[in-house]
Amino acid sequence: MKTQTASRSNTELTLVLGATGKTGRRIVERMNAINMPIRQGSRSALPGFDWNNETGWDACLDGVSAVYINYAPDLAIPGATDSIQSFVDRAERHGVERLVLLSGRGEEEAQACERIVQSSTIDSTVIRASWFNQNFSEGAFVEMVSAGQITLPAGDIQEPFIDVEDIAEVAVAALTQTGHTGEIYEVTGPRLLTFADIAREISQANGSEIQYVSVPHEAFVSSIADSGTPKDVVWLLDYLLATVLDGRNAYLGDGVQRALGREPRDFTEYAQEVAATNLWRTAA
Repeated sequence: MKTQTASRSNTELTLVLGATGKTGRRIVERMNAINMPIRQGSRSALPGFDWNNETGWDACLDGVSAVYINYAPDLAIPGATDSIQSFVDRAERHGVERLVLLSGRGEEEAQACERIVQSSTIDSTVIRASWFNQNFSEGAFVEMVSAGQITLPAGDIQEPFIDVEDIAEVAVAALTQTGHTGEIYEVTGPRLLTFADIAREISQANGSEIQYVSVPHEAFVSSIADSGTPKDVVWLLDYLLATVLDGRNAYLGDGVQRALGREPRDFTEYAQEVAATNLWRTAA
């Protein structure tokens, strides 16, 4: 458990990139709740932030003391390392004092981005996350759940799914408190789950049967491409399901425990909360 000795001043400005995304909006909510001034980094904000348009980065970094770096859609995307290097260089020039990077477990490209952040002159913390619980309610798999069938080429591979509420809490701690500099927090849930386990958990919480069907990888990729899914999302799912979801991450991390001094949230709690909103009620 981390023992915090001090917190940042509530006059220091934090830039939250991906401020409207799964982790970013939860970080914004938590920062607002503790009266920490923030600047939202998104294309719709003023000033706007776009990873594909460096000309707007200086305005976003002006007067900023700390940054939460969330690269969209994923650090594994070709060109991500160049973008992260350019952003960190600008952050150094603007006198940023703290960086918190959201990274991914088992991704060589993500680890390359981690090294860029860690080798900078800025104090940094890495949050290396497993697959999100919220992929089933806010992400790529929500329509499958609503249709009553999770169809993926995942076999019986186990993954320690993490709740983004935990990621957000770890990020806020690293952004606002001392004692996290230089840390790599591997954040996972408290247990390993297969996608068949996930289907059973959601079925029980939702009161309707959700099936898991394992399909060949190429057939899955062709199907989502034909459905009109954006090309970058198709590429990312192809990469993650073919490369990262191969058993390399089938072990638990202790990042939540080390950063927050408590156990991570379990998938059952997440599923019950989502089911109570009736989001999945269209399922058969």
